[in-house]
Amino acid sequence: MDEPNLATRDWELWSTSCRLVVTDPAAMPAATALVDWLLGEIEAACSRFRDDSEVMTLARETDGSATVSPLLAELVADALEAARDTGGAVDPTLGSVLVGLGYDRDISEVRQREVWSDGSAPVVVVRRPAGWRSLSLEGRRLRMPPGLQLDLGATAKAGAADRCAQLVASCLETGVLVSLGGDIATAGPAPEGGWQVVVQDLPSDVPQQITLAPGAAVATSSSAKRAWNQGGVHRHHLVDPSTRLPAEGPWRSITVVAPTCLRANTATTAAMVKGDDALNWLRSTGLPARLVSDRGTLVTLGGWPKAVRAA
Repeated sequence: MDEPNLATRDWELWSTSCRLVVTDPAAMPAATALVDWLLGEIEAACSRFRDDSEVMTLARETDGSATVSPLLAELVADALEAARDTGGAVDPTLGSVLVGLGYDRDISEVRQREVWSDGSAPVVVVRRPAGWRSLSLEGRRLRMPPGLQLDLGATAKAGAADRCAQLVASCLETGVLVSLGGDIATAGPAPEGGWQVVVQDLPSDVPQQITLAPGAAVATSSSAKRAWNQGGVHRHHLVDPSTRLPAEGPWRSITVVAPTCLRANTATTAAMVKGDDALNWLRSTGLPARLVSDRGTLVTLGGWPKAVRAA
């Protein structure tokens, strides 16, 4: 992706690697400022790890109804659409479940912490989530059960990639790629030959380089990345709403190409939650998909792009 006519910026945010690429190098300083500003706004709206964020304030202070900021309204609308499209497999009401599983702070801090110093198996007590149907959004008016802790992680990061790419392209008239921990969105004109993206879950996996058309997006959900031990029990962040435990199934990672990063990540998250039913469900979406099993077996669906070359 580091071609001579492109400008690239790499940085760390939210305990993940981020990348910004523009086709007009002169646009990079302004693009950087726009992206940093928008990501800061999104974090202030929906971070579970900031006491002063809007979603955490809602959990403490809302008595069942509140007028939320325009940005949070958009992010909640995205989450509700994802829930509807996946039959509830992607559910934004799992915040308290994740807290009970030990994911109550940035993942880097979770891994540094010994939850149970004696190493015994934890007794996990979490509130039963109210479920996505308990939420109602009309304009900026959000109705939700009192005390509910939203978790928009399954959609907000992908939506952030989409929003950042669109903002840079529209304001600066440059082609742009934004990658937030592997949630990749593009906008504007692509470089010659298209955007070259490497798909690889773990360093031990064989990488595959694919070409994204202008405006296309790709996302990966993995049970291996945001994972931790809770009293000797392996946990990861992809929770099955029906069991309120990390999803189980044959797949270690799933990658999808879609018109938006939000749609791609909604599909990958839902497929990970659906486990054994992932293949049939993904076929029903018609989206190109790449699945890697726990044993390293590779399955592709829906006209998944062929490799350009091994990177």
